[in-house]
Amino acid sequence: MTTLELLDPDQHRQLRLRSNVAVAPHFVQIVVGEFASAAAACPILFTKNAETGAFYAGAMLGFKPGESFLPETTDRGGFTPLNLQRDGFYISGEHIAIDRSNRRFSESDGEPLFDESRQPSACLRRIQQALGQLQAGLEATNLFIRALLQLKLIEPIDISLSFDDGERLQLQSLYTVSLDAIRELDDAAAIRLLRSGHLQLAYTMRVSLEQIPILAHLRNRRLAL
Repeated sequence: MTTLELLDPDQHRQLRLRSNVAVAPHFVQIVVGEFASAAAACPILFTKNAETGAFYAGAMLGFKPGESFLPETTDRGGFTPLNLQRDGFYISGEHIAIDRSNRRFSESDGEPLFDESRQPSACLRRIQQALGQLQAGLEATNLFIRALLQLKLIEPIDISLSFDDGERLQLQSLYTVSLDAIRELDDAAAIRLLRSGHLQLAYTMRVSLEQIPILAHLRNRRLAL
């Protein structure tokens, strides 16, 4: 069980932050403000929360657990999900809390969280910005998903892939936006979708699917090393 501590410049003045040392998950929740950057590097898909059944949007960084092409996708698109940038940090009311057991935290190496005057360092300010963008983006993302559900624009997508080592993967429980359903919208619904900015987001998700074969190529290239 994660135990959080409120971040305090006195208690944590010696604390430093390593670059993310954990293996990135293969699917990371993102918010709509990240869609444009994510689409240039990886597929954006919907899946359902295992506990609540609610849809959320995520960036696919790999095809199965324990596999991530984040270094390659970062090089290609300059995209690192906000959820990975803020790993170890949480919002607690009006404060920031940290999971002190997270391997990113150290007292000997990494970037300091506070400067000599106990003010947030550049490193911590980046974390604060990521947390703020996530908090603001979650509601906008939920509005986007609710709009798509109301118009019945979300459809399941099954992804079948074969790799050079003979492995075949069938990815399920993933969803995308139905272009056929968008084309069948009446004019009033289509205009609402357009003016809300949700139509652009929907097409950004669909365009991002072109990254699937590119990720497959990256996987084959790794297999050949």
